[in-house]
Amino acid sequence: MSKLLPIIHVLSKLILLSAVMFLVPCAVSWYFQDGTWRHFLHSAAAGLLIGSGSWLATRRFERELKPRDGFILVTLLWLGFTAMSAVPLWLYLPGLSVTDAFFEAMSALTTTGATTLQGLEQLAPAMNFWRHFLSWLGGMGIIVLAVAVLPMLGIGGMQLYKAEIPGPMKETKLAPRIGQTAKNLWYVYSALTVICFVCLYLAGMTPLDALCHAFTAVALGGFSTYDQSVGYFDSLLIEAILIVFMLLGALNFATHFTAWQRKSLRGYWQDIEARYVLGLLAASVLLASVYLWWQGVYDFATALRHVAFNLVSVATDTGYASVDYAQWPMLVPLWMLFLSCITVSSGSCGGGIKMIRTLVLTRQSYREMGNLLHPRAVLPLIIGGRTIPERIAQSVLGFIFVYFMSVVMLSFVLIGSGMDFLSAFTAILACINNVGPGLGTVGPAGNYAALNDFQTWVCSFAMLLGRLEIFSILILFTPAFWRK
Repeated sequence: MSKLLPIIHVLSKLILLSAVMFLVPCAVSWYFQDGTWRHFLHSAAAGLLIGSGSWLATRRFERELKPRDGFILVTLLWLGFTAMSAVPLWLYLPGLSVTDAFFEAMSALTTTGATTLQGLEQLAPAMNFWRHFLSWLGGMGIIVLAVAVLPMLGIGGMQLYKAEIPGPMKETKLAPRIGQTAKNLWYVYSALTVICFVCLYLAGMTPLDALCHAFTAVALGGFSTYDQSVGYFDSLLIEAILIVFMLLGALNFATHFTAWQRKSLRGYWQDIEARYVLGLLAASVLLASVYLWWQGVYDFATALRHVAFNLVSVATDTGYASVDYAQWPMLVPLWMLFLSCITVSSGSCGGGIKMIRTLVLTRQSYREMGNLLHPRAVLPLIIGGRTIPERIAQSVLGFIFVYFMSVVMLSFVLIGSGMDFLSAFTAILACINNVGPGLGTVGPAGNYAALNDFQTWVCSFAMLLGRLEIFSILILFTPAFWRK
């Protein structure tokens, strides 16, 4: 327990910081006069009380964080802020259980976009804003936001940054100081959100709808203000705008910053991940559109429109839907879910394996076949002109094994709890990839309301596991982690 006290001290400061964020939905509630401001104030007061009490109780244990402390702090902060964020939803909706409120907040913060709520258009404006605002915060990561201000709190941030930022190339920084790196990422993230908001507003959305969808498009969150999701608007222009910003959200934000800093688009071509992401999506959209046209589902123009939006949405781990694609021939929705595993770039808001790991695994497979033909040859692993160290190659193999084992084992847990195979497998895949909708019971025309409490908690765990890239959670369950 003594090992945790310095971490709890840092956590108390972050809880106090998080409590301040409740003032944002309070302001929205005051503007719309929807009466929900008291729920947010109660949550903020509870956060301030818990945070200040924890700080006073642990202030004599303050010390510099060690590398392994970052994993504990990241996990505790995500769980703690999720619980805090669920309180307004639980207070506002009398019939909402604690389990479903926690699931909704976890889905928002992990940018999964899965929901157990129905009648979204009937929610108070501030409550709908809160769900989307949480997705926006979680998109870049609560810890990266905190790292930007950690120098003011007297806390070193590099160990937190490495525990939070996804992808195997975590050592890449945009600035010498980690705080400045986090700020640069947030500048790009915020600028894209503002541009998306303006575009959606000019395309015909109300200011609130435009802001909420801008939050979740850039964050790849997938929440919508309507049960029909983006299909409610039935607008080709709105769908095209969202496609653009979902693609931008799926690319490495370091690449966006570099392109902005150099005032050149050449950085996107030089980013091997970006080339493969965009190429794979373009090929998939074209082939799936031709397939649906060939199957007589739509004419080609209509197929191209619906496939482009929904495939990009699922493949980038966003989760919007404009039509019920579960009714398409099964090949296409299953391919879309497969793409959600591998498509997005490292350093983006998406989940899954990431494109860089896919490229490493592919090149490693070619190298193994080359070694079979030429046993004595020394074949380096080269991606994008860079030689990948053996340590990274081995870590990628380990991650992918643990990723697929997690999907398999959690799917078995849901099947054992009574779910059918298709719903169980796609629910876990959608949650661990932070996509949102799966197929079957949890398809795009439904939601997760039909799950019982146990199944809902399993999916909540899968969302957190995927958002923190599996190892950051599983390492806490190893005996070696707790040894001196």
